[in-house]
Amino acid sequence: MFQPIPRPEELLNRELSWLDFNARVMEEAEDPTVPLLERVKFLSIVSSNWDEFFMVRVAGIWRQIDAGITQPGHDGLTPRQLLERVSSKIHAYSTRQHELFHAILEPQLEAQGIQILNPRNLDEAQAAFLLDYFERSLLPLITPLAVDTGHPFPRLGNRALVLVVELLPDEDQLDGHLPSSELSFIHVPTGQASRFLRVPSAPGTQAFVMLEDVVQHHLSRLFLGYTVKSCHAIRVTRDSDLPVEEDPSEDLLKTVEESLRDRRRGAVVRLQYEQGISAKVLDLLIEEMDLSPEDLYPTKGLTAFSDLMQLYGQLDFPRLKDSPLPPLPAPQLDHGGSIFEAVAKNDILLHHPYQSFDDSVVRFVREAAEDPKVLAIKMTLYRVTAHSPVAAALERAAERGKQVAAIVELRARFDEAANIAWARRLELTGVHVVYGLPNHKIHCKACLVVRQEGGVIKRYCHLGTGNYNERTSRLYSDLGLLTARPEYGEDLSNLFNMLTGYTRPPRFHRLLLAPQYLKKALKVRIQREIAHAREGRPARMVLKMNALVDPQVIQLLYEASREGVKVDLIVRGTCCLRPGVPGLSENIRAISIIDRFLEHARIYHFANDGQPETLLSSADLMPRNLERRVELAFPLTDPLLAAQVVEMLELQLHDTLKGRVLGQDGAVLRRGLDLQDPPLRSQLRIYEHTLLASGVGALTQKLGPLDPDI
Repeated sequence: MFQPIPRPEELLNRELSWLDFNARVMEEAEDPTVPLLERVKFLSIVSSNWDEFFMVRVAGIWRQIDAGITQPGHDGLTPRQLLERVSSKIHAYSTRQHELFHAILEPQLEAQGIQILNPRNLDEAQAAFLLDYFERSLLPLITPLAVDTGHPFPRLGNRALVLVVELLPDEDQLDGHLPSSELSFIHVPTGQASRFLRVPSAPGTQAFVMLEDVVQHHLSRLFLGYTVKSCHAIRVTRDSDLPVEEDPSEDLLKTVEESLRDRRRGAVVRLQYEQGISAKVLDLLIEEMDLSPEDLYPTKGLTAFSDLMQLYGQLDFPRLKDSPLPPLPAPQLDHGGSIFEAVAKNDILLHHPYQSFDDSVVRFVREAAEDPKVLAIKMTLYRVTAHSPVAAALERAAERGKQVAAIVELRARFDEAANIAWARRLELTGVHVVYGLPNHKIHCKACLVVRQEGGVIKRYCHLGTGNYNERTSRLYSDLGLLTARPEYGEDLSNLFNMLTGYTRPPRFHRLLLAPQYLKKALKVRIQREIAHAREGRPARMVLKMNALVDPQVIQLLYEASREGVKVDLIVRGTCCLRPGVPGLSENIRAISIIDRFLEHARIYHFANDGQPETLLSSADLMPRNLERRVELAFPLTDPLLAAQVVEMLELQLHDTLKGRVLGQDGAVLRRGLDLQDPPLRSQLRIYEHTLLASGVGALTQKLGPLDPDI
């Protein structure tokens, strides 16, 4: 058993810590050394992150308040106190976000020839283009929704951009010749058209008009017989968590599909609205959607910065974006021949996106699908794209008569629809599809290929820290292992038999499985470092993850610190541990790296008195991962591969440009652990190392020096 959890004052609140993480993302948008369009992209990411935070975390706080929960959490905050602090922080961040875009980024974009124009300021040719576009492409999509005695208050879509139009009927309306209304809602069709409409502009420039401005500018053509008194944009965010209440007699696929429909009907947890909206309309919105003061977010100018990603995607200005870092080949797989021949020789460590996901993982599954010697493929799928090449390869394998089993987790948040579509499609081709376990999400990343070689069955494995998702593999930094070691093959066979048939494996040779074993295994390894420290031997841990939340693990790390164990944490997002507190955690250092790639790998390294152990994992140190999900951690048994991972960790710990040192309150103290360290940007340095290892000389010359100070 783990020891008691820390006292409330020894823990940071999870939600507030996450907001501090998103503030670190905003720092990238504020950083003048970041290319201009990348700053725009980071501002979009900040807004998208807030959207999900409201849909899940703020919604969860409101559910606790509505349920009458007044008991403080581990950090000593009641749900109501937490909501007030969250609201205060996000309101301040929102003001900062608007000032950044309108006062700094938008003028800089204009200076570079990128204009966001008001329709009133267009020249004759641009105005004619806009009118034609409105009548041909927008008007057929627009459905005004009146509010009066015959028309109830409309259902406003989650995260939909909506115009609220106040109307004054003309005299003939008032005489009763036609129905009249004084208020109408219009959903701007951003799902069918880009929110940033490109209009004709002078050579060397790019001009855009916001879609809501296009609609607003032509309202007189829509509301004939009315005078438009005012028009303002609003946007609601709804509770979109998916609490699947499973009935043992119900099919999980059906249950998740019904829950997805419920998501679209979730309660409103945030209203963003343009300043200047009338008090009468605002009061109506508050009443109809049952809003509290904490839910109200007035905006000035652009509403929903998340759509800036559309602008980023439409602009081909290489000088205003990051230099390209194309994924590189894994040298062990770049010599021709079968991928299975390469894996049979040695374990192969993969580091995405520095190394190509398509040329390694996708190739592994595709070759397995086509190889006549392959008898079976078994794989977990947590987040897949609508056109996933990995899922398509499984489909192809089944069509060729191979035995294929796919564990498709239907409850992967916000990817449920794509997973459901693939589950149905795979079933039609003969794949054995398992939808997950009743009470646990299956979050581990594993693929097993069974191959017959000369009358002998041989197993090939891929294990990873990230999803089998070709899109995120280009954006997220993750690690994977290709191996043909028999003990891994036996472990994966036992794992898949457990997931598909509820068999109980006799034991695992290498894999550490949650929820059964992983938390205990981590405890054993931390206590081993504590024992080394107590006996006067050097003791150290380097733990890298997305989130550190579990209070029992935090308590154990505090104990390790008090005993003299040196603990280095690399936590991208939420960190509920307070580092550097005298008498509690003075031997714990915590950094967070925010850069062009999303740090996503989970690595747990233990020095172990000269016999180091390095684990890769799909699991963060959170109660949900360690206790309520099926997760895997696995050791790197090849010392050369383990050394490569440790070298990468050391680079990240010494990142002086993108590595933020976290203070006792979770805020950023400075960049870089050691102020004397030379300039270092770890992601670029890792890419350089990968480039040299790949031996791609021509590409090196093409790219040139990546950065003089890395």
